[in-house]
Amino acid sequence: MTIRRLYLARHGAADAFGRLTDIGRTQAGLLGERLAGVPVDAVWHSPLPRAAASAHELARHLPDVPVTEAAELVDHVPYVPSAAETPPSWAGFFDGYDDAEAAAGQRLAEALVARFAKAPGPATQGARSETNEVLVTHAYPIAWLVRHALDAPPSRWLGLNSANTALTVIEYRSGLPPTIVMFNDMSHLPAGLRWTGFPGGVRP
Repeated sequence: MTIRRLYLARHGAADAFGRLTDIGRTQAGLLGERLAGVPVDAVWHSPLPRAAASAHELARHLPDVPVTEAAELVDHVPYVPSAAETPPSWAGFFDGYDDAEAAAGQRLAEALVARFAKAPGPATQGARSETNEVLVTHAYPIAWLVRHALDAPPSRWLGLNSANTALTVIEYRSGLPPTIVMFNDMSHLPAGLRWTGFPGGVRP
């Protein structure tokens, strides 16, 4: 059996201009420390500066692991639901998305799944049977990959939020459905650095 594990992380906290803040840099470093014990094969990141900076910050704890941009990880709306699929609390959120924008987002979502959401091919003799990859991206692509792993309806990506540098792990095994190992886990962060980038409210 071959296994591919994706360690999905939202970028660290960023300012209004999309630049990583000191808090975001600290969060990314702590995530890197947590992942230092994992045999990581590659770190991939969104083209946006906050994700790229987060990836390079956490990769300081992963010596000799390649860090590479992946266009499919860019922040995007993966699926624009119909009016019947849209929860009342999301009413108005998709106003202004025209058909061309919705189609472009869906094409990106399909490319994201095609590139990353699958088990590796059969291992050749002497090769490792598992790979571990870190994907530093944004809340919406993470939500889409979780929805895909659960084989849920397309609109169910709505509301699957991730805090800054929270860790989600999905395992893809040949011949078996994907497994959600963890979602939005922040145990590598001290209490004061958790839940940033999340809607306000009482949090445990």
